[in-house]
Amino acid sequence: MKRLLLCFLLVTTVQLVQAQYYKTDTTAAPATPAASKKFDASRLIIGGSLGLSFGDYTNLNISPLIGYRISQLFAAGININAQYGSERFRDYNNYTTQRNQYTIFGGGIWGRVYPLDFLFIHVQPEYNFVSMKSTDYTNDPKVTVTDHYGVPSLLMGAGYSQPVGGRAAFSIMALYDVLQDTRSPYQNGLILRIGASLGI
Repeated sequence: MKRLLLCFLLVTTVQLVQAQYYKTDTTAAPATPAASKKFDASRLIIGGSLGLSFGDYTNLNISPLIGYRISQLFAAGININAQYGSERFRDYNNYTTQRNQYTIFGGGIWGRVYPLDFLFIHVQPEYNFVSMKSTDYTNDPKVTVTDHYGVPSLLMGAGYSQPVGGRAAFSIMALYDVLQDTRSPYQNGLILRIGASLGI
């Protein structure tokens, strides 16, 4: 039971909070064609993801996003991706043999299509700059190698949003990096993002 709970906590903390703010005033008079072209602050989407995990694999992730609900069917915006990670490899005697540390900073654009109010398709091309330091403890003295590179990703997937009262909603999204570059930070398969949407 403890292992099941630990696995659940790890999955939900990797990309934990995805908060969005989207307001629609249903009491207002119908918009004229000229008014409908103006910027409407109630259509802004502000949110992002926070991730946190510790242990032999440590990951801290802050990924804010901002966007605009263009219509009932489409939304688009920009995102920033900032991560710190560390992974430690051990031998049979529990001694550390290798430790990799990396920082990631990048961002991109995203777009969503809402075929239904509660279902959306998400596309997010982004480019990340990665700085990596790898230390090999099996040599005496230890050997450290550093590398800096840029890598593209194309995250695609779908999400589901379930209202929980008023303008609040629970949401879950599953994404996959379809480019699968050998140095992509998203090589581990499916990316799950779980969070809440709050309307004002």
